Amino acid sequence: MRIKITAGLLGLFLLSNPVNAQNTTAASDKMEWFEDAKLGIFIHWGIYAVNGISESWSFFNNYINHDNYMNQLNGFHASHYKPDQWVELIKKSGAKYAVITTKHHDGVSLWNTQAENAISIPKNAAARKDVLTPFISELKKSDLKTGLYFSLPDWSHPYYDNNTRTKKRYEIKNDAGRWHQFVKYYQAQLNELSSQYNPDLLWFDGDWEHSSEEWQAPETLENLRKFNPDIIINSRLNTHGDYETPEQGIPVVSPQSKYWELCYTMNDAWGYQPFDHHYKTPNMIVRTLTDVISMGGNLLLDIGPKSDGSIPDEQIEILDHLAGWTSKNKEAIYGTRRGIPFENYKGKSALSKDGKKLFLYLEEAKDFVKINGLKTPPRSAKIIGDLNSKVSIVSDHKENFTIHLSDANFDQDVTVLELDFKEKIKFSDPQKKQRHLSEVLENRVTKEAVYQIADQLHDGHTILHNSGLTSDGLDMKIKKTSKTNSETFNWISKHAEALFETGKGMPNGHYSGMSAISKDKQTIYLFVEGEPTGPVALKGIKNGIARIRIVGEGSMIGHTIYNKLYWSDRPGIIYIDVPKERLDKNMTVIAVLLDKPLELYRKKVGAIENNL
Repeated sequence: MRIKITAGLLGLFLLSNPVNAQNTTAASDKMEWFEDAKLGIFIHWGIYAVNGISESWSFFNNYINHDNYMNQLNGFHASHYKPDQWVELIKKSGAKYAVITTKHHDGVSLWNTQAENAISIPKNAAARKDVLTPFISELKKSDLKTGLYFSLPDWSHPYYDNNTRTKKRYEIKNDAGRWHQFVKYYQAQLNELSSQYNPDLLWFDGDWEHSSEEWQAPETLENLRKFNPDIIINSRLNTHGDYETPEQGIPVVSPQSKYWELCYTMNDAWGYQPFDHHYKTPNMIVRTLTDVISMGGNLLLDIGPKSDGSIPDEQIEILDHLAGWTSKNKEAIYGTRRGIPFENYKGKSALSKDGKKLFLYLEEAKDFVKINGLKTPPRSAKIIGDLNSKVSIVSDHKENFTIHLSDANFDQDVTVLELDFKEKIKFSDPQKKQRHLSEVLENRVTKEAVYQIADQLHDGHTILHNSGLTSDGLDMKIKKTSKTNSETFNWISKHAEALFETGKGMPNGHYSGMSAISKDKQTIYLFVEGEPTGPVALKGIKNGIARIRIVGEGSMIGHTIYNKLYWSDRPGIIYIDVPKERLDKNMTVIAVLLDKPLELYRKKVGAIENNL
């Protein structure tokens, strides 16, 4: 039986159950720094950087045998390791916490662990030194929060059951005592990490290999809280954690969990791999950050240092670029909460903690922004970091607002438009006027008229139905008057294929703007406003791409797919390069031809179960 609990009933329940209310408050208090942080840096560093191969998985999947993998211990020197410079770079980037791999699935510990049969850098690698402690010390001095990654599996340990994908040491049911010894071993290591470093956060991985009962997860969690009652745990301790950890794929649908974090690589690899040059651009990384913030999450951005301890130049460049954007837009990042619904604003946004400021993340230079269904009128608006821009607010007196921008110095990545309100923002389902085509054609401002057409098509309103529009824009019978804006009329003719018998656009999350779908469902039309700062991004498209072109002028344009994992059914992110010299001054339309009728991926994104 399902019981629907309203906000009022929930409040009564908490009031009548003070213990539950106190627990809820305590959880909220301990999670506040995490919810406010928005940006963290993940560090994958281990012996796998010597050969530049996949961390642990390379031997587990039998791409290299275990002995040859472990021979990398002899090449791990950390001779150029400067933890103070690492921390300086991380802090400058705008990150508020860092998470470092204390031990990956290969079982090689970065610190001087005393656990039974442990393999460690101080004892077994050429470096012959503890490389974890100096980094944690620098983190503590910098006031950054400390996160420790810890692998539950240890594929190299004699007490662990699994060695590789095809080799097993024993079955737990046949040797429970040996498994119990392993549990004691990993818990001993967690005790060392907790007592020596007092982490703010523990980032578990690999829980998929065993059940909560086998890991003794509840006991492990209880023990960790003896060291730090406010320790934050990720969701990879068999659901005993505090927040969700989607991996690589930016969620399409905003996670329902209040607390979540996307762990994300700059290229395709977690650790250092010299031949992986598939780096995302700094522009893509900044936009990914705003995408995550708009959905109320944190971005945990990964770096993979070399075996000598130096950080690859490409990764430094991205962090430095990120630093410029975060330092400029602090108030629109830290302490913000998830933004307003896509139905109210066709883009990315965030709210201030007190709910009295709305931040709109603009990925293009344009003349105006539309917000619908705002019950609370904004009292002022400005572009953060641009004192010379002119921003004005116009209301239609039906809770819909147009923000006009002029003389604006748009950011090279994401411009932040801040709206200030006297009271906490309230919004409702938009009540937009369905305009007649004749009215739109008489609008003297072509960009606004074109926007109105795209907006109504996206919402599924057939503004051009039975209007005289033809599929190719020739011989149109659309009625013209002396007041008809010929520029709007010509735009309709040029882009007729995207307007003729097309249906409602894609739901929220797939594209940060308006769209329409062809009658046969095999072409997506993307309405691109203004001048984008980078490639147009599409998420959650399960189809293959046949070709992409600019509507009305025939140019074929390229695309690149990032974060498509071979072991996952989740689609990668499609980035479409639109040449600036081919942009339409009023609105560009991109046609994405698919290999079959459109299929959208809208699954809930949680922790990765495995990547065999």
